[in-house]
Amino acid sequence: MNQPLIFDIKRYAINDGPGIRITIFFKGCPLSCRWCHNPESQSPAQQKFYTASRCIGARDCIEICPNDALTLTLEGIVTDWDLCNLCGKCADACPTKAIEMSGRFYSTDELLKIIEKERAHFEQSGGGVTISGGEPLMFSEYLMELLVLCKQAGIHTAVDTSGFAKKETLLRVAEFTDLFLYDLKLTDPVQHKKWTGVENKLILENLKVLVDKKYPVNIRVPLIKNVNADERNLKETAHFISGLNGNKPFVNLLPYHPIGRGKYKKMGVAYDSYGMEELSEKEIEHAVQVFRAYGIKVEVGG
Repeated sequence: MNQPLIFDIKRYAINDGPGIRITIFFKGCPLSCRWCHNPESQSPAQQKFYTASRCIGARDCIEICPNDALTLTLEGIVTDWDLCNLCGKCADACPTKAIEMSGRFYSTDELLKIIEKERAHFEQSGGGVTISGGEPLMFSEYLMELLVLCKQAGIHTAVDTSGFAKKETLLRVAEFTDLFLYDLKLTDPVQHKKWTGVENKLILENLKVLVDKKYPVNIRVPLIKNVNADERNLKETAHFISGLNGNKPFVNLLPYHPIGRGKYKKMGVAYDSYGMEELSEKEIEHAVQVFRAYGIKVEVGG
């Protein structure tokens, strides 16, 4: 079974499905969205973060490193990636957590115990567990094992997905999923590939299949100026959703914020905005009205 690294566990989550939830983040994604606010979610491998502002120059990390991969400079700790094997000893030794490791393995039983501790919040609010990423469907067998455990425990399950997976995989997972949070970024295939690295044919087809088979779906559309918030894409996206069979999914519009910029810096990766900008309140309201004009129930956020 292909087991994912878990890079975050978010308790008291209120924007990842109904009620108060706990969100489990799988590491690894087949998409590489330019606006991704969790860049550490893209690689399935463990990674190291460094926050220079936390570093006090204690040198504990340098002394413990078995490969002499670290050097203290005027800019802070520098890693020689040809020598570093990501053993994590430097992170364990750092007194201020200036160095952190992203990603660790959990068994599904371990995760269930963590999830169970939040049961009181679920029962009071109608919440549950949301599996996010990255892309959970990359690890379908592990995902299904976790979902089955949650269903047996009477816990509501949601899966946040791009839909970029084999149809057969998606439908197997659907049998144990109470709600899909389905990311729909762009309807134009050329633009979708430009901004995410993959084409969207499979994504659109899988969304149609889920709705056709009456699986509960909420569609989540990021709104990004100079990417997908232009009139043409808004109308094409709304037209596509309005053309789905049966009950139309609820739509959450998620305005872009460059909140992930700091994470790129921690990873030692240069951040490029590619011209992406935040929308004004007026532009966001216009997007809402475009979707409502197609008879779609929509709200901002969530």
